[in-house]
Amino acid sequence: MKIVVLDGYTLCPGDLDYGALGELGEVIVYERTPPELAAERIADAPVILTNKVPITREVIDACPALRYVGVLATGYNVVDVQAAAQRGIVVTNVPAYSTQAVVQHAIALLLHDLSRVAAYDAQVKAGRWQRSEDFCFFAEPMEEIAGKTLGIVGFGHIGQAMARAAGGLGMRVLVHTPHPRDGWNDVQFVTLEALLGQSDVISLHCPLTEKTRGLIDARAIEMMRRGVRVINTARGPLIDGAAMAQALREGHVACYMADVMEAEPPRAGDPLLDAPNTVITPHVAWAPRQTRERLLRTAVGNVRAFLAGEPRNVVG
Repeated sequence: MKIVVLDGYTLCPGDLDYGALGELGEVIVYERTPPELAAERIADAPVILTNKVPITREVIDACPALRYVGVLATGYNVVDVQAAAQRGIVVTNVPAYSTQAVVQHAIALLLHDLSRVAAYDAQVKAGRWQRSEDFCFFAEPMEEIAGKTLGIVGFGHIGQAMARAAGGLGMRVLVHTPHPRDGWNDVQFVTLEALLGQSDVISLHCPLTEKTRGLIDARAIEMMRRGVRVINTARGPLIDGAAMAQALREGHVACYMADVMEAEPPRAGDPLLDAPNTVITPHVAWAPRQTRERLLRTAVGNVRAFLAGEPRNVVG
């Protein structure tokens, strides 16, 4: 059984390996694959794994041996699942592997802004504390997280874990989701408009679909409180970047914190790169070693289950 990994570097950049996958067949790992080479590299492989390389209808049509596509992520929008289904190709993903890591990262982004740890650290190392006349000095505005209202958009595994973490930090939690859940007495399910208008902090944890693309646009931002903070660890295109950059320049949004961008790597001239009061990390919320180990273990298990005739984590 030939198994091709199209873009294996980000999952296994040297600290992990695909040895367990090799027990299931002949494995070929490409660190990176340009989209135009995808069909050629898949060739006669019945099983492939991809993270960000698009598996389009054209790729599927060009690969008659293809029987299985394993997405090395939770989101599977890189695969034309309709075209795959028409061919009887099984598509799987890895759900919930990064829940705690993404929540940890989202909270870290927020605390970075509220506690100003990096700014104070830089000032101490520049000699500011040594020159202080007092035992401390105040150069950065700091705020408590407790008592603030957090609005969570999306309430899957990550949104739910974010709600628990925020509640533990003393935040009031509002949630907007198409599917409110029972048993969450400590959160309030509200409309998107109510969430935008009442939240001190807004954190996005919804999937990217045609309905949610550009969800946070100029109109949505206008509904927000002045001084709101926005966190995006979901998908870059949920945000209208130009509208967000303008809101940051005008001070309507106090800080935009993101681990994702509309294009990744970002394009030159992306308005958010030059906007004030941003904290941007390079799509690494999912990347702690323990998280990637879990992802790889589940992905190999998905392939094993498919080969045994009992596919799991099937999407589409």
